[in-house]
Amino acid sequence: MYFLYFDPGLGAMIIQGLVAFAAGILLFSKGVMYKIKGLFGLNKEEEDTYDSIDIDQTDDDEATEK
Repeated sequence: MYFLYFDPGLGAMIIQGLVAFAAGILLFSKGVMYKIKGLFGLNKEEEDTYDSIDIDQTDDDEATEK
């Protein structure tokens, strides 16, 4: 008769492997879904908020001359 022995280190390693496996599946499926949505044109394009900021260069030049 053989008895299996799992020490705490092995148990922690098994749990860590399961968590890493679940995280990998989640991230992989997210990438796949993004590509599938892109194929059908369902991705939402985010607007770049930094393009709408207007900076007047003349004000900066006058401030440095004073």
